[in-house]
Amino acid sequence: MRVIATAGHVDHGKSTLVHALTGTHPDRLAEERRRGLTIDLGFAWTDLPSGERLAFVDVPGHERFVPTMLAGVGPVPAVLFVVAADEGWKPQSAEHLAAVDALGVRHGLLAVTRCDLADPGPATAQALDRIQSSTLGGVEAVAVSARTGAGLAELRAALDRLAARLPDGDADAPVRLWIDRAFTVRGSGLVVTGTLGAGRIQRGDVLITARSGRSVRVRALQALGEETALVRATARVAVNLRGLEKESTGRGDALLTPDSFLPCLRCDVRVHGGTPAAALPRTAVAHIGSAAVPVRVRPLGTDLVRLTLPAPLPLRIGDRAVLRDPGLRQVLAGLTVLDPQPPDLRRRGSAARRAAELGDTRGTPSEADELRRRLLVRRGELTAMGVAVHTTPVAGDWLAEPAHWTALRARLAELVAAYRSERPTEEGVPLETARHRLGLPSVSLVEALVTPPLRMNHGRVTAGPAALPAAVADAVRRLTTELADRPFAAPHTQRLAELGLGRRELAAAARHGAVLRLAEHVVLLPDAPRLAADRLSELDQPFTVGTASRALDTTRRVTVPLLEHCDGQGITQLLPDKRRRCTPHSRPGSVTAPP
Repeated sequence: MRVIATAGHVDHGKSTLVHALTGTHPDRLAEERRRGLTIDLGFAWTDLPSGERLAFVDVPGHERFVPTMLAGVGPVPAVLFVVAADEGWKPQSAEHLAAVDALGVRHGLLAVTRCDLADPGPATAQALDRIQSSTLGGVEAVAVSARTGAGLAELRAALDRLAARLPDGDADAPVRLWIDRAFTVRGSGLVVTGTLGAGRIQRGDVLITARSGRSVRVRALQALGEETALVRATARVAVNLRGLEKESTGRGDALLTPDSFLPCLRCDVRVHGGTPAAALPRTAVAHIGSAAVPVRVRPLGTDLVRLTLPAPLPLRIGDRAVLRDPGLRQVLAGLTVLDPQPPDLRRRGSAARRAAELGDTRGTPSEADELRRRLLVRRGELTAMGVAVHTTPVAGDWLAEPAHWTALRARLAELVAAYRSERPTEEGVPLETARHRLGLPSVSLVEALVTPPLRMNHGRVTAGPAALPAAVADAVRRLTTELADRPFAAPHTQRLAELGLGRRELAAAARHGAVLRLAEHVVLLPDAPRLAADRLSELDQPFTVGTASRALDTTRRVTVPLLEHCDGQGITQLLPDKRRRCTPHSRPGSVTAPP
């Protein structure tokens, strides 16, 4: 299936021509038939000579209904531009062409109607000249009369040639169906319609709505009036939804593949169409897909602006939009989305720096360009913006610009060295401190940066084995002298401080294995368990805590945590009656367990 929209001045015969081509009049409202004026979007379809099915989105031509026209043309890849032979180029012809040009539509066909009433030559030449300067470029022209049927066969053949040139929609892409109509059917519930430009929808699929974020299930599908189980892009589709009320959706909303789009509340866009960014009004209406939303406009550079939206839209890099002034009823410019997730602009000069950063970007999704601008970004965020990702994540789903990642690793090494100088008693930089100082969004990124000679040690980043600070080493030597005659007479806190072993010094000494910290206030030398094993093995087995204290020449304050440590090391064994015995391998010369 191919989809094409009409365009052109009011009363130039767009709907009549669609009727002549399809046998179905697209004006479905009673008021439209009564007034002979298209007010809302209409839909019809036909089979072309090649067998290709062609669906028409018929748009109103009156200046009051340009927003409706844009909702119909926005998601459609081609236009049938209609100009009447007896009237020629008119004001709404110009505005419709400006809208088509702003949207970047590159495929079209000119139909010069009412050729039975006037020579089509002048109108054809005038229209082709105007259209040539738009994104449509040179198009084929056919003179036709819907009343007499003259030229209809030629028009069908031209439409067939146009349809053959249209690009195929990417059926493997995520679904983003811009809704152009929502209504209820008795017995079926809510039905929405739209032009499916990419992806595929299957009966039973779960989608989400852009406006509310609610999950909905596809109850049934129709394409060109026929029930179907699967629709692939490009197609006109009607979707019967379960789980949503008509009041919760409507034109401008979209059905989306879950987790495939990011809600955009502001975006940086490039302006094209000749209007400088500085000359744009500060408020306007942006027409994107089938949506029309008021936006605030902030110039960034000569042809760059930032749009702020009142509600999120599912935008991607490269999306085209129209900026329009509803008061003046004119198209101001075309827009191309460059970044649907831009950074804040908070400092003086940030707008100019942002313009320089975007440079000559034209809205073509590029992984290298996005990594260069963002430096660090989650893989899912890039894919949701329409970027094909090939880079391997550096940690989890985080992607990094290579040069930035190398610089971060160097900065981490410098940070570890500086931290050791500032805090010689601490073993490396805590992960959270490193994350904060490097400005990283996740601790996992810090861990991924740690490569030799850096290493992880109990939640800290350190640069290999570090020497014990001289002051701490001196304090340990003083402690060793103090314990020389009584190795189990652990000094009290005050005495430890007098020796130079405060809280930080003790922590550093313990990390380096220079002391054995049995409890908060019980500190011995590292060989204390071995010495204890020698003395305790000479006792009658099993023994009590009191007996052990006398053998070790110390108090219960030291004996209890020391025995618990020996239990953990397999030197002693705690028995059910709370006594202990030395294990066989802890007793010199012993090869059997004690009785």
